[in-house]
Amino acid sequence: QVQLVESGGGLVQPGGSLRLSCAASRTIFGLAIMGWYRQAPGKQRELVAGITRGGSANYADSVEGRFTISRDNAKNTVYLQMNSLEPEDTAVYYCNLQYAGGDYWGQGTQVTVSS
Repeated sequence: QVQLVESGGGLVQPGGSLRLSCAASRTIFGLAIMGWYRQAPGKQRELVAGITRGGSANYADSVEGRFTISRDNAKNTVYLQMNSLEPEDTAVYYCNLQYAGGDYWGQGTQVTVSS
């Protein structure tokens, strides 16, 4: 079993920044595909950004150029740097790990963008 613990969410004004972190409990982290998803009220969960074990990243069109995903395999941690935040970015953000057919989720962290 893999446990994922997210941190870094909160309330921020439009145009502000936040950095989310997700720590994994097992060393398979270095072999896994990692991702950040989000779910806003009344909407489906959507992929925000993903990163392969080699460090290749992909982003949703809505966050391209504003968000950056990165990983530190030595710390079993993936990050999501979010800049130029907009009210539309308000959602619960979830960390995801995929490895060997397994699909694991964190508990989620709330991000609220509001003045």
